[in-house]
Amino acid sequence: MKWIKRLCSFIFLCVVIAVGVLLFKGYQDYREALDTMSIEEMVQRIESIDHYTEIEDLPQVYVDAVLAVEDKRFYRHPGIDPIAIGRALFNDIRAGAYVEGGSTITQQLAKNQYFTQDKKIVRKVAEMFMAFKIESTLDKDKIFELYVNSIFFGNNYYCVADASQGYFGKNPSEMNFDECTILAGVPNAPSNYNPKASEELARQRQNQVLEKMKEAGFLKETKE
Repeated sequence: MKWIKRLCSFIFLCVVIAVGVLLFKGYQDYREALDTMSIEEMVQRIESIDHYTEIEDLPQVYVDAVLAVEDKRFYRHPGIDPIAIGRALFNDIRAGAYVEGGSTITQQLAKNQYFTQDKKIVRKVAEMFMAFKIESTLDKDKIFELYVNSIFFGNNYYCVADASQGYFGKNPSEMNFDECTILAGVPNAPSNYNPKASEELARQRQNQVLEKMKEAGFLKETKE
């Protein structure tokens, strides 16, 4: 049975080496990205956009809706969410394909500002390093604020203010419950879920948002 033990030891060693290589390459990519643009420069770039909206000017129901669909443990994790990663890994294995990423809001901000949209493992590792760096530099409210001011909402809208004006003719602070829960669902598939493209699909996605809000404990009995 010695050969079995040796085989297991060899496989374990190969796994350790592979993980080490991934971590090393991911860290290299992270450092190269950070050398190109610091966290402070990233913040300044996003804050300089027209119609930048601070989190204090966002309806709480919109914040809750985004957290429910994107990252319900956002205020409790350090940049990555092991529970979400484990769930995503399980679902990917069960589906036999990459169907769920498990990325936090911080990871999505890191990906959108520093990396490409490919799904390579090395890029995901670099993204995690960057997420830790962002979390060590900025507070949670600022991270959320930067995220909603830099994501795509369809129809050439790249921030929450442009999207709320474009779809509802309102500033973000003026959105009602219905509008908040519609807009929160759009970034998942902007070309399909935005209300200008399809009212039906936008409403279907809104129902998913509402269910997620219920599961996360955000949805109140009364709606504004």
